[in-house]
Amino acid sequence: MKELPEEYAFCPIRHVVNQFGDKWSMLILYVLDTKGTLRFSEIQKEMVDISQKMLSSTLKRLEINHLIHREVYPVVPPRVEYSLTEVGQSLMPHITSLTTWANEHFGIFQHVE
Repeated sequence: MKELPEEYAFCPIRHVVNQFGDKWSMLILYVLDTKGTLRFSEIQKEMVDISQKMLSSTLKRLEINHLIHREVYPVVPPRVEYSLTEVGQSLMPHITSLTTWANEHFGIFQHVE
C-alpha cells in the first residue's frame, strides 16, 4: 500500500467528512435544528428510513464529536433527550448554505444516484 503524504492525512476536508459527512449525521443535525430538543423516538419518527441501530450509533458519534448533547433524566422509565450543542448550532449555517447551493444547482426534487 502506498504511503500517504502527511498533508493529505491532515486535510481538513477529510476530517469533516469523517466526523459528520455521512447522510444520517447531517439529517439528524437538521432535524434537531428545525425541531429543537427531541427524544430518540421523536427523531426516529422524523427519519422513517433510518434503523434503530444506525440512529443510535450516529447519535453516539455526534455526541462524542460535541455536536449534540444527550440529557438523561433520572426517572423510571429513563427519559433521554437530544439537542444541538453550541458547536452543533455553529455548524448549521454551513449545512444550510450547502443545502441552498444544492437546491440552486440540482433542484430540490431532483434525485441523483
